[in-house]
Amino acid sequence: MKQNKWDDHYARLAKKEKWLARSVYKLQEIDNKFKLIHKGNRLLDLGCYPGSWTQYALKKVGNQGVVVGIDLSKPDHRLSSNFRFIQADVMSLEPQWLTREISPRDVVISDLAPPTTGIGATDTSRSISLARKALEIACVLLKKKGNFVCKILEGEDTKPFRSEASGYFSQVRLFRPKATRKRSREVYLIGLSFDGCPS
Repeated sequence: MKQNKWDDHYARLAKKEKWLARSVYKLQEIDNKFKLIHKGNRLLDLGCYPGSWTQYALKKVGNQGVVVGIDLSKPDHRLSSNFRFIQADVMSLEPQWLTREISPRDVVISDLAPPTTGIGATDTSRSISLARKALEIACVLLKKKGNFVCKILEGEDTKPFRSEASGYFSQVRLFRPKATRKRSREVYLIGLSFDGCPS
């Protein structure tokens, strides 16, 4: 029998612990290290399908918190009543429209990823475009001192994007969780304590 290349320790653990995807362990490690999400928070999850980051966020914010998820596909699993789903292409979303739809957020998280081509420079560029869009949305929705996390593929655009993000937050870090697959170039940019948009 041919082994499924995606079936690893984290995939099996996610199935056992009833998470919707193995990617939950990346957010869990990021949150444990940087203390991003707290009880009662209002959180926005960009690229929320298949739903494991939303699952984790709902668990952390508790009944007093609220999570809004945006994606082209709705998570298959029925999530709790304090979750709202908006079906949309994040890249075509108007941030100002979002500010009318949902209240300011304490946390914005993004696991958005482009369809990969195998061409490093192209994939990185597409990834940074998604991350910039996530940052643009965070800029108009985050409360002061709010937190941000987004996935990027490492490449020559990583350093300029990190510098750009540094203008918005008191502290910006790059972090590679243990659950990231060995061959992957993905890394997470963490923005701590939102200072507001540069004028």
